[in-house]
Amino acid sequence: MRLGIIGGTAMSELATEGIDLVRSDNVIVETRYGSVPLFCVTTEKHELFFLERHHGEGMMPPHKINHRANIKALEGSGVDCILSICSVGTIPTDFPPGSVGYATQYIDFTGVDMSYSNSDAVFTSMTTPFDEDMNKKLDLTLSKLQPGVKLARTYWLAHGPHFETTAEINAIEKLGGEVVGMTMPRECKLANELKIPYAAILVSSNWAAGRDPDDSQKPLNHEEVTSTATSKLSPVVECIKSFTQ
Repeated sequence: MRLGIIGGTAMSELATEGIDLVRSDNVIVETRYGSVPLFCVTTEKHELFFLERHHGEGMMPPHKINHRANIKALEGSGVDCILSICSVGTIPTDFPPGSVGYATQYIDFTGVDMSYSNSDAVFTSMTTPFDEDMNKKLDLTLSKLQPGVKLARTYWLAHGPHFETTAEINAIEKLGGEVVGMTMPRECKLANELKIPYAAILVSSNWAAGRDPDDSQKPLNHEEVTSTATSKLSPVVECIKSFTQ
């Protein structure tokens, strides 16, 4: 198994927690779309390739992430599948902050093109955008850790880098969105074009705008959101381990 793992700024903690290492290496992968740093971990049976999606000078804002380079770098590393870890804002009351689930569908109305096919017309089916076998494994792992929680969710892609307004969240819910984020579907599209199985773990880090039951006027704070997501890494680590056993 050669597993690609995409995550945010807590990636370094994930890369070494609960995994028996044989060796680790920092490498730079050159692609036609740009350079991508990877942290490569070798165990007795598997190779894991950790990619921090916000890499660059400082923390790359979500609307500037070089998704084409990131996914190409993982393809060039020969990964068998990609597991993406995503911090999301949550809308429904049955998926409060601290919950961890997985994506089964996404909605992208941003109008931003994301494809490797810029000269030839190539149409990729996205009826089932996330790999069903990978999602079954995530469901088995997470259902044991969070009994009774609905795990399968629809991800709404917001353009970013601004958080959504309360009115936008109300509209998103009516259109079927359950969690909101600014990155993941663009990765999913590119992975599907390259026929790399892809799944996304959803870490509920905050109530979406206007949905905090204690304070509907509470402003969203990036540092607070990041801190909450980082504190919920334990189920994510168990999911990664389930792919390497």
